[in-house]
Amino acid sequence: MKLNIEGLLVYFPYDYIYPEQYSYMLELKRTLDAKGHGVLEMPSGTGKTISLLSLILAYQKAYPLEITKLIYCSRTVPEIEKVVEELRKLIEFHCKETGEANNFLALALSSRKNLCIHPEVSALRIGKEVDGKCHSLTASYIRAQRLSDPSLPSCRFYEGFDAIGRQVPLPPGVYNLDDLKEFGQKKGWCPYFLARQAILHANIVVYSYHYLLDPKIADLVSKELTKKAVVVFDEAHNIDNVCIDSMSVNITRRTLDRCTSNVETLQTTIQRIKETDAAKLKEEYRRLVEGLKEVLQGGHFMGKVSGT
Repeated sequence: MKLNIEGLLVYFPYDYIYPEQYSYMLELKRTLDAKGHGVLEMPSGTGKTISLLSLILAYQKAYPLEITKLIYCSRTVPEIEKVVEELRKLIEFHCKETGEANNFLALALSSRKNLCIHPEVSALRIGKEVDGKCHSLTASYIRAQRLSDPSLPSCRFYEGFDAIGRQVPLPPGVYNLDDLKEFGQKKGWCPYFLARQAILHANIVVYSYHYLLDPKIADLVSKELTKKAVVVFDEAHNIDNVCIDSMSVNITRRTLDRCTSNVETLQTTIQRIKETDAAKLKEEYRRLVEGLKEVLQGGHFMGKVSGT
C-alpha cells in the first residue's frame, strides 16, 4: 500500500491500515517537520511499530541530509527482534514496489552474551561472566602482553575482526542478532565488535534503552553517533525505570561482608608493609653506623675543614 502523508510518499507493507495508524503517521510527520520532540500513544495491537518505521523510513529517503539515522530503542531482546523483522518486511516491500536495490543498512545490537560465538565464552550463562571472560581475551593490555608471551589465550574471532573486519564495512541489509552471528561465523569475525562498529555507519540501529540512557554504556557505544538522527523510545513510559536501574547500585549482605573482609586484608597488608619497611630502615641504619665505626676505628676517616 502507498500512502500520501501531507505530500510524503509512504510505503506500508500491509493491505489494510487502521485510522489510528494513519493519524499516528500524520502526527509523527508533523513532529519531524518541526524538528521537535513528540509523545505519541496508540492502543495495543494497532500496529504502532510498523506505522512508525514506515513513516520514518520514507522521511529518511525523502530527506537524507536532514535525517541520516534512526535509533530505535526497545527494552528486551524479543522486542528488538520483533522490530527488526517488521523492518525487514518493510524494506523488502519498498524494494519490490520501487524496483530499487536495498542500500540501507539496519541492524540490532545487544550484549556480548547475545552475540558471542566463541565456544567457551558463549557457553557461560551469566552476562557479567561473559563480559569478564571476553575482556580477559580482548583487552588491549592483555593483547600487548601476548606479544611477549604467545601462550596467553586469545579470541580468534576478535583477532580476525581486528585484522580485517575493521576495514570492511558491513554490506547493506537487515541484520538481526542471528544474522550477525551467522555472518561472524562465516567471516571468522566477532559479531559483537562488528555490530559495535557497524552502528556508526548504519542507517537504522535497534538496541536497548541502556545504550543511550546508561552513561557507562552510552559513553562507550553511542557517543559518536550522528546528531542528525531520529531517536525513538518504544514503550517510553519505561524510561524512568531504566534510568533508575542504570544509576542504582545493588548492595547485598554478601557484598558488605566481602568488602569488610577486603578492608581487613588491606589493613593487614599495609601494616605488614609498614613493619617490613621499618625493619629494613633500622637494618640499613645499623649497617651505616657499623660501617662508620669500622672506618673510624681503622683510622681511615679523613676530613677537611677550611676557613679564614
